[in-house]
Amino acid sequence: MTTNPYAASGVDTEAGDRAVELMKAAVSATHNNLVLGGFGGFAGMIDASMLKSYDHPILATSTDGVGTKVAIAQAMDKHDTIGQDLVGMVVDDIIVTGARSLFMTDYIATGKLEPQRIADIVRGIAKACKQVDVALVGGETAEHPGLLKPDEYDVAGAAVGVVEKSKILSAEKVQVGDVVIGLGSSGLHSNGYSLVRKIVSDNNWKYSDQIAEFGRSLGEELLEPTALYTGVLNKVLADVRFQDKFSTMSHITGGGIAANLSRVLPTSVSLSVERASWQPQPVFQVLAESAGIALTDLESTWNLGLGFAVVVRADSASQIMQAINDHGIRSWQLGVIEQKPAELDGYLVEAKGVHGGAVRLVGDFAK
Repeated sequence: MTTNPYAASGVDTEAGDRAVELMKAAVSATHNNLVLGGFGGFAGMIDASMLKSYDHPILATSTDGVGTKVAIAQAMDKHDTIGQDLVGMVVDDIIVTGARSLFMTDYIATGKLEPQRIADIVRGIAKACKQVDVALVGGETAEHPGLLKPDEYDVAGAAVGVVEKSKILSAEKVQVGDVVIGLGSSGLHSNGYSLVRKIVSDNNWKYSDQIAEFGRSLGEELLEPTALYTGVLNKVLADVRFQDKFSTMSHITGGGIAANLSRVLPTSVSLSVERASWQPQPVFQVLAESAGIALTDLESTWNLGLGFAVVVRADSASQIMQAINDHGIRSWQLGVIEQKPAELDGYLVEAKGVHGGAVRLVGDFAK
């Protein structure tokens, strides 16, 4: 029998083929009438003729991963939710511009390709793509023996969307008096997990430990998938009642609350976020108390229950909040856009290289 020298080096191409067969149906289920060529080509193809219906189409793109949350999935040997985290991190950045995501691709690197594990990851990606009406048109799985341990992997993804130029959401559309609406998170999402894992280690916790405040195991709570906002916001943006009522949006991810709000606001305005308008979920409180850290000191690390924010005209704010709530995402008023004060003590005004609006959090969180 002939020995495959590549297999002898630690790369199993036959395992890759088995993984493809296991994920094929889930990926194909995301394909809509824009997808050409079906499953398994060298490149995913999209029929771009729909762009002709735009007066001035602008493409938007984003790429991301899920950070060290994958280490918890690996420790738990549970891989069917991490895909939703990946989709959320990518497409919910695109919706910030007002763009509708069209298609996505993914990349998985692993130490040893175990077909069922890879298929679980991709099925999670495909399920989330289906939920937000985004076609998963391609991907790649690579074995990296010697670089990653056999059970280790990392995931990344990228997506492309489109928006009419006149409908791009940005700081330029923000006005004094606009209302800032918060959208609830499902938990930690996919940010700050290096701190999470340190707290777990410092307390000698096991992911199998049952935590009364969670009503389930620690690991299950920490793997709660990232909330997906794109599907709901696509519907609300398309609602004729709300045309020209949105100014800008913010995805509350790495960098925390004030930083992600500041970067989407103009330098001429300020925002005081009322902490009392929401209550962080138990996962944030348990982790913070166990580490001896005040929740207010974690506002630049975790979302603390605030996963997304939209800035809208005041005359439509209550209707927009109701529409978001009706679609299954909890929303509430965070604050109102004001003229920037002369004294900026306590405000954050710059984040990720962007000099933006002045943002601060005030008061105490709801109990």
